[in-house]
Amino acid sequence: MPDHATTPGPAEHQKIDTSVPHSARIWNYWLGGKDNYPVDEQAGDAYTAVFPGIVTIARSSRAFLRRNITYLVAEAGIRQFLDIGTGLPTAENTHEVAQRLAPETRIVYVDNDPMVLAHARALLYSTPEGATAYVDANVLDPDRILAAATDTLDFSRPTALILSNILGHVADYDQARSIVTRLMGALPSGSYLSINDGSRGVDPVFEQAQDAYNESGAVPYNLRTVDQITSFFDGLELLDPGVVSVPHWRPDPTGPAPEVVAEHGGLARKP
Repeated sequence: MPDHATTPGPAEHQKIDTSVPHSARIWNYWLGGKDNYPVDEQAGDAYTAVFPGIVTIARSSRAFLRRNITYLVAEAGIRQFLDIGTGLPTAENTHEVAQRLAPETRIVYVDNDPMVLAHARALLYSTPEGATAYVDANVLDPDRILAAATDTLDFSRPTALILSNILGHVADYDQARSIVTRLMGALPSGSYLSINDGSRGVDPVFEQAQDAYNESGAVPYNLRTVDQITSFFDGLELLDPGVVSVPHWRPDPTGPAPEVVAEHGGLARKP
């Protein structure tokens, strides 16, 4: 199998629209990345003017993912990852964290943004021992994702499914749950599910800022309650400490006391 591959799809032929802010580029801006346009910086600055804590949420989300992947590789022995809703490459991407610990790890990234596709081709390279591939597909089409991912991953072996800040883009909650069920249903016993998403019911200022963003013409992102996020893990074995504000998921014991942010997540094993 190739170390680096791309599965084309409809978005490959779309032009990058720099006139409308895009969530992946705004997220990249908040993380300190350079792959964004003035329209994204303006939208990001307008958001932080209302809710400066969004930068902390973005960086806490990335740190949560890094700790998840470290556990999965170093302690659970996982060597395959399906990362859906990849976003723009920044620092500490899934393959970088995983292959640093186990160079033979295989990763499939999934996104449907043409700018993400272009950067994936340029930046998401694998170690010689492992593989890194990109699938151009929408989270709303799990069957296409699974079919394309089998070019790189062996679904008879335990696999970690990563859904980081992507399910909020699925407007219908029941549909979001159905997508999770379909994806996990294709993975064998011993696989894992990692989810984190913005949460409602924690910070009213955050909710106000997000509601305003959703009405701006950008692609909406729907905050969900902690109970709703938790229910994505139904039928799986949640690891301690369960679904929590992401800084509280197995924080570095030598670091500062974690704060509570309106972003919740967890990690669970398929029995």
